[in-house]
Formats: sequence, structure tokens, C-alpha cells
Amino acid sequence: MSEDLLVNITPQETRVALIQQGAVQELHIERTASRGRAGNIYLGKVVRVLPGMQSAFIDIGLERAAFLHVADIWDSRPQTGTSSTPTPIEKILFDGQSLLVQVVKDPIGTKGARLSTQISIAGRMLVYLPQDPHIGISQRIENEAERELLRERLQKLVPADEKGGFIIRTMAEDASESDLAMDVAYLRTTWDHISQESKRHPAPALLYQDLSLAQRVLRDFVNEETTTIQIDSRENFQKLSEFSQSYTPSVLPKLTHYTGERPLFDLYAVEEEIERALGRRVDLKSGGYLIIEQTEAMTTIDVNTGSYVTGRNFDDTIFKTNLEAAHAIVRQLRLRNLGGIIILDFIDMENTEHQAAVLSELQKALARDRTKTTISDFSALGLVELTRKRTRESLANILCESCPACHGKGLVKTPRTIAYDILRELLREAKQFNPREFRILASQVVIDMFLEEESQHLAMLGDFIGKPISLQVETMYHQEQYDIILM
Repeated sequence: MSEDLLVNITPQETRVALIQQGAVQELHIERTASRGRAGNIYLGKVVRVLPGMQSAFIDIGLERAAFLHVADIWDSRPQTGTSSTPTPIEKILFDGQSLLVQVVKDPIGTKGARLSTQISIAGRMLVYLPQDPHIGISQRIENEAERELLRERLQKLVPADEKGGFIIRTMAEDASESDLAMDVAYLRTTWDHISQESKRHPAPALLYQDLSLAQRVLRDFVNEETTTIQIDSRENFQKLSEFSQSYTPSVLPKLTHYTGERPLFDLYAVEEEIERALGRRVDLKSGGYLIIEQTEAMTTIDVNTGSYVTGRNFDDTIFKTNLEAAHAIVRQLRLRNLGGIIILDFIDMENTEHQAAVLSELQKALARDRTKTTISDFSALGLVELTRKRTRESLANILCESCPACHGKGLVKTPRTIAYDILRELLREAKQFNPREFRILASQVVIDMFLEEESQHLAMLGDFIGKPISLQVETMYHQEQYDIILM
């Protein structure tokens, strides 16, 4: 399946869209003011060790301290032939200790960055593991003979004094000896620089920053199915061409500078897709639809038939809707970058063969997702549980913030509810104070409620407390906002 990459670059942000079969499948956004930190290597300082949680908080110079679990500490892992119990964290770390760490998960929501002390540096064809002297191979390379050949080729290129190891990426399948040798040299030089910098700077300090999003596109996103990489900035096209010539020469012929009059993302309707990806409802071509609810703990996706009625019977309608929904769900996971626990509520199917077919379609669609996922079978309640690795913020968390009116609830009190809240507050105020007059400041819809449907109750309260009550519209107030002024 051929694919195209669109790279839209402005001084404030870089946006990348992956297009397959004319539709946007993935969106990646990196803002200059808040660049992602996954992959960065820091010299951190231990600020607190928590033996009860077998974790520690590490200061790496960010707003919130980062989190390190004992399982992510390389020194805690048992040696071969010894007990399988890891060394307790309090015997490894102490407050004030300097520690070389790498960010494996960006800060998300209220959570700090997740760290590991096992360092890995990604190149075009290889990943360097300076602390782990072995050669691993990507699971995506399935042919056993090919795997063994790649291992032998790399072993011949690794210097005899090398103490680290490498993971061979899928890009290395068609790489020449010189390409592999260049990657080995580049990664070892990078690690030497990081080691030297760690001795020169006090903690906390940034020692290595991962490539920019535009550069990572050339390193990580491009594969044999990629047809073109269109870049809408002449200056950055030249910079990426130079980068590609040095590090990813096989990608260079695919780079093109987009010079059309229409904005690149408008031409492929990416802007419209971004707007739709921020909504709760996703319409299916058949007339069915998905409802996506994203929370901090998990994401739920509900499948509905909507107006779709076809086929020989209702079971057939349900089955076809669920099949279409399986592909649409995976596309939305990639497009919105949804991670963590995801619960899929397909329309109930009594036929076990239909369930198996829907699950199979879901697995086929997930096979094209570069992010690691695990999927369960249908539960007794007809739900499918999915976990998708979360390493960066979702699209909604990057582009949106909680509504100041509802504070993220997604609901606001009705004008009548606010009116009753005000009446109760007036009664409380009248028992404590003795002003000449009470004045209600509220939004237009709440004042209208008092002037019309609730005018009798307002008058009755005025008579009861024996004070005049006046109304004033505040156009800047949202529906739930109000004040009571003592005159």
C-alpha cells in the first residue's frame, strides 16, 4: 500500500501527515515552544527515593520531576544465573545522586516524564545500546535466514573493543556494508560525546536531544511503501536534503519541495481531518457511527448502526457495521494518537463466527500501526480490550485544553439550575447581612430565566427577605458564572 508524507513547517510548529489511499492515517505535531522530550538523554539528580513504591523522582530540569521505576534501572536487573529478584531501589539510588537517564515517555497530563537508565540511541538502520553487549533484530524481520545473515554482517563491522550492542532495524534489510558501517560510527561517536558532556556539566543537564520531527520523518517513518515526502518550506527542504544526504541517502530521491499556491494541508484536506479528529462522533460510510470518549484513565469507543439498514437480516447489518468500524477504529487510534487502555464496544453479535471475523479484521488493521498494541478477545460482556503504547500526548491534548466553563466535564448546569443556586445563595446572604438591596450579576440566559419563567419565585423571595432584588446582565460571564452584590 503506497503512502505519501506531507511536511508542513512554520517557525512555530512542524506538522506531518501520513496519507494512505487518499486518506489521512496519522498526524504528528511538534511545537517549537514545547518540543517532545522522548529519547532525550539527561544527567539527572535523584530528589526522592520511595522504597515503598520501588521508584524515585529525578530532577532533569523540567517543571515536574520525572519518574523512575526500579524495573527501568539497568543496574537493578539480576545477572544471568542469579536470583530473579531485582535489587531494591534503596540499595541503588540515594538522594542527591547524579544519574544518566533517558526519557521513554513524555510528560502527559499531570504525570511527569517516565525515565530509564538503559540508554538507547537510534540511527537510521541501527539502535545503539551502550550498556548491553548483544545484537538484537527487529521482530518485523521474520525470515530466520535473513535475520542470521544480518547478525553476521553486523558482527564483522563492530570493533573488537566495543562494549555495547546494537538492535538491527527493518531499514537495514537492504542496507549496504558501507551504510551499516556509517551508522555504527555515527552512533558510537554520539555516545562518546554524551559521555564526555556528562563529566563536564552538573546535574540536571540535557546531554542529548533527539532529532526534530522533520528529521525523524526521514529516519523513522520512511519505508519501501513511501512514494513521496512533500515539504512546503524551501529553507527546510534544503536542510532536510542535506541531512538526508549525510544520514539517509536512500530517502533523498523521495524528497520534493511543494510549490503550489494552495497550502499543502488544504490540498489534501488535512485541516478538515484535524477538525473532525477533535470531535466525539465519527461517521461511517454505511451510515453507522463511532462515539469516542477520551479520559485520563482510558478511552472508550462505542459502535452504533445509525441509519444503516441493509443485508438479508439485522444480524447481517450488525456484522457489516462492525467490520467497517474495525478499520475506522484503528484509523482513529493512529490519527488521534490514542494510547493506554482502550475499550471497544462493538454492536452485540451472537454469532461467534462473526465475532472472530471482526476480531481478525481489527488485528489486520492494527498490523499497519507502527505503535505497539495488544488486543484481547471478546469478553463475556461483548467488549474488546486494547492497549496501545503511549509515548506522547494525544492530538486532543496537544491542540486543546479543558473548557473554562465546564472545567473538562463536558456539561454545564442549565440556566434554571443556576437560577435556583442564586436563590439559595440570596437566602443565605440575607440571613447574614442587612444591605439596602441585592443585585444579581449573571449571564443573559440566567437573567432571562429570572425575568420570565422564574419571575414569580424571585418576587416571592424578595418579599420574604424584605429587600429589593435587581438584575444585571454581564456579557462576559459564562452560563455558570454569577455574583451577588450587596448594595
